[in-house]
Amino acid sequence: MTDTTTPTPESLLATYHKRRELSVVQPKGSLALVNTQWVDSEQTIYGVPGTWAPLPAGESGLLVTAVATDNITVDGVLVEGEAVVRGKDSDAPSDIDFGAGKTGFVIASEAGNYALRVWDANSEDIQKFGSIDAFPYNPEWVVTAKFTEIPGGKTVGFEHLKDDGNTRDEVVPGEITFTKDGVDYDLAAFKSGRALQLVFADATNGDSTYSVGRFLFVAPRPDGTITLDFNLAVLPPCAFSYNFNCPMPPKQNRFAVPIEAGEKNVLQKDGSLLHAV
Repeated sequence: MTDTTTPTPESLLATYHKRRELSVVQPKGSLALVNTQWVDSEQTIYGVPGTWAPLPAGESGLLVTAVATDNITVDGVLVEGEAVVRGKDSDAPSDIDFGAGKTGFVIASEAGNYALRVWDANSEDIQKFGSIDAFPYNPEWVVTAKFTEIPGGKTVGFEHLKDDGNTRDEVVPGEITFTKDGVDYDLAAFKSGRALQLVFADATNGDSTYSVGRFLFVAPRPDGTITLDFNLAVLPPCAFSYNFNCPMPPKQNRFAVPIEAGEKNVLQKDGSLLHAV
């Protein structure tokens, strides 16, 4: 007999939450990132073998020098001598395997320098992880807003956690506006794949939720409406690993009221915080 029962918002949220908890413990999930190290000169990198160096200006990636016993493979080929590791800004970025569950890839900065990211499928944080604490489903924070496209978009500077107050320009393709409890909001969300990424803060941050803020991924409809379901708000990657450098909410995305919906904090198996907020 087929079950035709319509899922409740609470049950849909529970399924979403379980999938989120599974995603962060994957081999390249947020809890697996153990190092992000920028390479501006020939150097070693903590936790992995080999010597790493920049490539000539204009070339994507890093140069690794290793012996066969280092057991580094780049794009499936064991490194014995030198190998170019192409960055994520390349049309064909390289994959690195260090063995024993450790992998890596190279990321680029806006300034054109490169870092090695190291992932460990057996990281200490994965071993300690218990759950992602979250609020119960809260229908009060399912908001229908208006999306107004800005031709060509507008540039908004987003600070990042580790950038010492400097901003990075992101193109915001439109305005997200709504009124709730007598307060008008005009939010800025930038493109993230096929969705828009809203980086926001609220009065719960540093109290019942992670201090830096949270993310919400949304998509406008053809009729210009957009649903902001804050029950689907997620913790940024930097809540799971100090090796991420997350964007921080711009001033217009900082709510003076508590948004008691969505994810709250990352917990260890004993229920304590995995990382300080």
